[in-house]
Amino acid sequence: MRLLIISDTHVPKRARDLPELLWREVDAADVVVHAGDWVEVALLDQLEARSKRLIGVYGNNDGPQLRARLPEIARAELAGLRLAVVHETGPAKGREQRCARDFPDTDVLVFGHSHIPWDSVAESGLRLLNPGSPTDRRRQPEHTYLTARVRSGRLSEVELHAIPPR
Repeated sequence: MRLLIISDTHVPKRARDLPELLWREVDAADVVVHAGDWVEVALLDQLEARSKRLIGVYGNNDGPQLRARLPEIARAELAGLRLAVVHETGPAKGREQRCARDFPDTDVLVFGHSHIPWDSVAESGLRLLNPGSPTDRRRQPEHTYLTARVRSGRLSEVELHAIPPR
């Protein structure tokens, strides 16, 4: 199972649309995961129409229309892998311990908000992933997203991708 993991797209405020490269990734993915800050409903509609399966949450920049359609926390089982998605996890300091406490029955937690890519493992074995942002790099050198594979309850081939400048 191929995953595409994105967050903090901020369309159309930071970009008019997702980069074409990312739309190709959407088409190739079995599951698209979006960790919030969509900003407008149109992108949610487009991703729902184009994705084989979409798992998403709302973020702090998402208004009532998005909050009416998306949860604050999403959970899914993907080929035996227990996935949770949330927008914010709080400060980087102590993140692994906090998230392991708050998501005890989870193998992988995807989060966003900071626009800073993150890949770490808590002592409990919980893997934490933040894909950065494909449209608003802030202080990061590049726009980014993640891909991964799920096989027999395990996450593998996690890869951070940089989006070349247009």
